[in-house]
Amino acid sequence: MFDGFKIVFVEDEPAVRSSVAETLELAGFAVAPFESAEQALPHIGPGFAGIVISDVRLPGMDGFALLERVCAVDATIPLIMVTGHGDVSMAVQAMRCGAYDFIEKPFAMERLVTVAGRAMEKSALRIEVGTLRRRLQHQGGIESTLLGNSPAIREVQRQILNLADTSADVLVFGETGTGKEVVARCLHDHSVRKQANFVAINCGGLPENLFESEIFGHVAGAFTNASKRRIGKIEHAHGGTLLLDEIESMPMGFQVKLLRALQERKIERLGSNEQVPVDVRIVAATKCDLLELSAQQKFRSDLYYRLNVATLELPPLRERREDIPILFEHFLLQAATRYGRDAPVLQGHTMRALMAKDWPGNVRELRNAADRCVLGLPGAQDSGPAAAAAAPATLAQQMDMIEKSLIEQTLKQHQGRPLPVCDALGIGKKTLYDKLHRHGIAIEEYRPAGTPQA
Repeated sequence: MFDGFKIVFVEDEPAVRSSVAETLELAGFAVAPFESAEQALPHIGPGFAGIVISDVRLPGMDGFALLERVCAVDATIPLIMVTGHGDVSMAVQAMRCGAYDFIEKPFAMERLVTVAGRAMEKSALRIEVGTLRRRLQHQGGIESTLLGNSPAIREVQRQILNLADTSADVLVFGETGTGKEVVARCLHDHSVRKQANFVAINCGGLPENLFESEIFGHVAGAFTNASKRRIGKIEHAHGGTLLLDEIESMPMGFQVKLLRALQERKIERLGSNEQVPVDVRIVAATKCDLLELSAQQKFRSDLYYRLNVATLELPPLRERREDIPILFEHFLLQAATRYGRDAPVLQGHTMRALMAKDWPGNVRELRNAADRCVLGLPGAQDSGPAAAAAAPATLAQQMDMIEKSLIEQTLKQHQGRPLPVCDALGIGKKTLYDKLHRHGIAIEEYRPAGTPQA
């Protein structure tokens, strides 16, 4: 009924908790029952998709305190109060403080299902509206961060915006230099977690004897030289996003501990028995086939399946050659600013040579080439026979890519105005629009707001 949404149900009486949870599940809801507010709170984080149903009177933290904590996380999460006869006035006051509704004991199960359904519809609408709003707000942002107009990179942009507001962990797969950390940052920056920390850790760059302390933290006296408590990477990313780069290089022994932390969303600092709840989204990045590694017993299969909720596969640069001109131009301007030099003007044959190369180091290698070009170093603009021979595309395909690139650069230069573009390219208006249609170029994307079309 509401795929991906759940009801967090808090009730301290076991019989009532079991009966109500079973009724809600039979009605088609996913239910997570808890006997205390303290147990339920770690499961209600930013971007929570669902509703909360809670008794007013609970041991420890009561329903009012739970309402206050839920509102602090997200005031739009619907919370339904379940009250005894004498608690009705308190429930009314709770509604004034932000509760969605209240149900008085004893209640008919049909009424609870009806109220829960209305609240769930409100939650679903809240999530949908928030997601659409953020997509519209950040559409330009992701295009300026994850550069390119090729169908392959457009699909990656679409998937990022689709996944950003979910709580799903993401596995990012791509060759070296394809921009896996950039994608992870995009997932964070375009989500409700963007105000919290984005923490990146390279699993292959940590000594094995420091791994557990870095990931989980430690308390004072946990080992020699541990003079004070240290917060680990997972805890530091609480409320935000943790990138585990090169996760295939994580030692097998620590994969078990990571799996437990991911399943329970709790960690134990080294030297402590206290469990610390954490709300963190995991983005794991790898250049290897983890399923193949797990078959070879070089990576835990249970951790692979836990991480592989959603997968983003990044295309290598050789499969989106039409993005090379815009990427190289962007890196040239960055390098020119960084080194305090003028950005060189590239000749047509140089750009053709750049587009012909295979770029085994992908976007990272292209960026380095732009740096060398600005610095005037040799090897920046390889236009020799080897570069030309490296192109797997036919002559017609290469000419199409070059034509598309030239049209896009001219559109950008003239802010999408057809007449100046036609004059610069030496073609008629009908020919321009025929080529725009053939290459799938939307001229409107190059026009600033209010720019005349002529």
